Amino acid sequence: MAITKTVVDDKIEVVGDYKSIQVRTATVIKEDGVELTRSFHRRVLDCVSSSYDDSSWTHTDTDISGESTEVQGIASAVWTTDIKNAKKTANENAGI
Repeated sequence: MAITKTVVDDKIEVVGDYKSIQVRTATVIKEDGVELTRSFHRRVLDCVSSSYDDSSWTHTDTDISGESTEVQGIASAVWTTDIKNAKKTANENAGI
């Protein structure tokens, strides 16, 4: 009896004006090659995060070094300088 657990990014989507990347991860448990369970977790990656402390804004590019090479490649392709600057402006205007 062999039980295996596999974790894989099974769905990657680019959505919205600022090219947020939605990643769905599937965790699959199998016994002797027969699937017993499958569960999902979803996370969203934005190109930048912004914070304000009393008098100035700080914008930080999202660290994607821990993501799969596929997610990194997509982020590199869609998170252009123009997109990042637009996201920074939107964050500031929203008061985030």
